[in-house]
Amino acid sequence: MSDTGERLQKVLAAAGLGSRRKIESWIKEGRLQVNGELAKLGDRVTSKDKVQLDGRLLRTEQLSKSPLRVIAYHKPEGQVCTRSDTEGRKTLFEFLPRLSNGRWITVGRLDINTSGLILCTTDGELANRLMHPSQKIDREYAVRVLGEVTPEMLASLRAGVELEDGPAHFSDIVDAGGKGANHWYHVVLQEGRKREVRRLWESLGIKVSRLMRVRYGPIILTNKLRPAKWIELENGDINALLQLAGMEAQVSDQVSRNSAGMEKRKFVKKKRIGKSAGKRSVKSPAKSKVSPGKRKTRTS
Repeated sequence: MSDTGERLQKVLAAAGLGSRRKIESWIKEGRLQVNGELAKLGDRVTSKDKVQLDGRLLRTEQLSKSPLRVIAYHKPEGQVCTRSDTEGRKTLFEFLPRLSNGRWITVGRLDINTSGLILCTTDGELANRLMHPSQKIDREYAVRVLGEVTPEMLASLRAGVELEDGPAHFSDIVDAGGKGANHWYHVVLQEGRKREVRRLWESLGIKVSRLMRVRYGPIILTNKLRPAKWIELENGDINALLQLAGMEAQVSDQVSRNSAGMEKRKFVKKKRIGKSAGKRSVKSPAKSKVSPGKRKTRTS
């Protein structure tokens, strides 16, 4: 073990083995060893150290930094975000491109009944920073609710309500229209607690009947990206995410790859809700079988 190397969790995250938070949990659980000794938080390693995960020696190439890649995936309802599922349900990892080194790390999760945009990256440090609540990065959702929503309810959702794990609020809400008892809204969160969008509405007695994430930071789900398909982000997209995460931008050229036969995307100006959306966006949010509706004027 070295006093001059990089922290163990940073090295493994950069190699794409998981987010720093996940790797720190491995250390606490005793799953990692360095040179035959149980790893501790704060341990530093170099290329000369032998690192084992669950008793399996990690090869040198596994510890080298993976090329930075980020893909946008359109998760359909019915898929889970875990790598495997004891109930035999489909996981999104079954639909992602194979990697020769490292592995895909999801930037947050969506529950089984929620569809929409999930970013996946080979860089655990980038994933960790994009997920961390201190970054206050917008997550925008199209949500269909059942029941009457009053101006007072919308004001409460903006001001904040008390949930079982602490206060929560939407940083922005926009009326997106609808007919009958169902109504669409676009809402923005700047954190990613479990089922937070649903729980906020349910705290006021309003049932969510459809939920779809349409944006994460500057990346918007496009109407060309169909469910269970992915597209690799180009450097403009990746640099926008790196800048948002406070990391150094990359400048090398990158060929766009995808699973949907999609042509290269061009950035276009687009009005969005929320405060930390960044300066870049791509084409309009995807429309699924039930359209999330069009944004209207800001609600009071």
